[in-house]
Amino acid sequence: MALCALARLWPGALAGCAEAGRCCPGRDPACFARGWRLDRVYGTCFCDQACLLTGDCCFDYSRACPARPCIVGEWSPWSGCADQCKPTARVRRRSVQQEPLNGGAPCPPLEERAGCLEYWTPQGQDCGHSFVPAFITTSAFNKERTRQAASPRWSADTEDAGYCMEFKTESLTPHCAMENRPLTRWMQYLREGYTVCVDCQPPAMNSVSLRCSGDGLDSDGNQTLHWQAIGNPRCQGTWKKVRRVDQCSCPAVHSFIFI
Repeated sequence: MALCALARLWPGALAGCAEAGRCCPGRDPACFARGWRLDRVYGTCFCDQACLLTGDCCFDYSRACPARPCIVGEWSPWSGCADQCKPTARVRRRSVQQEPLNGGAPCPPLEERAGCLEYWTPQGQDCGHSFVPAFITTSAFNKERTRQAASPRWSADTEDAGYCMEFKTESLTPHCAMENRPLTRWMQYLREGYTVCVDCQPPAMNSVSLRCSGDGLDSDGNQTLHWQAIGNPRCQGTWKKVRRVDQCSCPAVHSFIFI
């Protein structure tokens, strides 16, 4: 009521961001108007995003400059591995459909990377089973891998069930615990002294020997074996073979696959 009465006595008293046509990102001292501020002081008021922190917004800032969050699209399909026959990375991306405005929520990451290893050249030659360390990733990747096209050496109806190796971890680098990216967070669950299960399944399994590289099956149980996490080459360590079993039965956070 008081503002309305003042407007009749003093034309233009309610001028603000809408009348001035101003809405500015960040801190912009030139983004101002004349009118009532939110703290009920009349004079110069601001229409920039920082006015919410300084408390000198024009009375109509929230209505004239509504906050709009960033909106992103769906993830693209995963790309192929960046290279064949060696540990590398795959990537997926999403695009911004609406930029954030007036202090709206910022955009989330637009790109994600994950480790991968392809065992076949474009000509169908087996090339990825010559690695001595065991390359591992989270067992969750196995569900995705089974949906991918079968490699040239494996028929679509392969019935080989593979096998599971149990290891007792002996050492690991501190870089594993530092991983907090969504697709590499599984490395945080690698712990010294824990028994872990590592599944050997196609296409990581050699089609001739029916073995996974670095499985340690030939070790006597006292031999120290090396492993490396796909997605962060600095996350690596050692373990010793416990036994081979038909199916893995470790908790999900301690279940991995050869890749």
